[in-house]
Amino acid sequence: MWAERIRSMAALHWGVAFGAILAGWAVLWVMSVPADLRALSALYGPDFWEALCTVTPDMAGGVKLWAMWSAMAAAMMLPTALPALASFDDLPGTSSHDALRFVGGFLAVWAGFAAIAAIAQMALWQTGWVDAIGVSTSRWLTAGLLAGAGLYQFSTLKAACLSKCRAPLTFFMQHWDAGAWRMGVRMGAVCLGCCWTLMALGFVGGTMNLAWMGAATVLMVVEKLPRLGAPLTQPLGYGLLGAAGLAALGLL
Repeated sequence: MWAERIRSMAALHWGVAFGAILAGWAVLWVMSVPADLRALSALYGPDFWEALCTVTPDMAGGVKLWAMWSAMAAAMMLPTALPALASFDDLPGTSSHDALRFVGGFLAVWAGFAAIAAIAQMALWQTGWVDAIGVSTSRWLTAGLLAGAGLYQFSTLKAACLSKCRAPLTFFMQHWDAGAWRMGVRMGAVCLGCCWTLMALGFVGGTMNLAWMGAATVLMVVEKLPRLGAPLTQPLGYGLLGAAGLAALGLL
């Protein structure tokens, strides 16, 4: 069974999915490299890297932030959708082209989220609530983000979205008439409903902090697994609320 699954992953849509994940992490790595190491990248020249990694309070800066958040979405959220893509592959009558449209619809939702996150980061930066690399400079903002994420772990919307992510085959059977692209959009929306508050914690851990992004990715992948994820959701909520209290007291 596993051998057949691995062989099936040679199809074009799997290459696109894994390629997007790797490209997302590569972009994030480039944008997170310290300035002294960026200067070593003589292949493109230091001016290129400086321009890429410096955000300015204008339209160009907003586009860079959108690109960064889009890369984060591809790098962090596509891995959580791989079980759903595998279930889509198992549906009768689906082709590689259908799977590509499914992935496209999924990523379109997260591209929209990236635009909202970029606007939020620009606004927070201009008000001084986050620094130039997107890390909160206000303990109240930090506490609010942590508390919001913690409370959301107990919400009915989070539970409803997680139930669909943990049973993708049932989800596809319910929405089969929608077509591949719309199913991708709907799965992206469900995934967004699961994870948007955890993604927003990038303003706490650092939007260019690879360690935080890697840990958050693993956490979100595990949370969507039926057996491993179910016991994790509420304890994670309590942990985030505890962290919010520490942040409010200036201890975090």
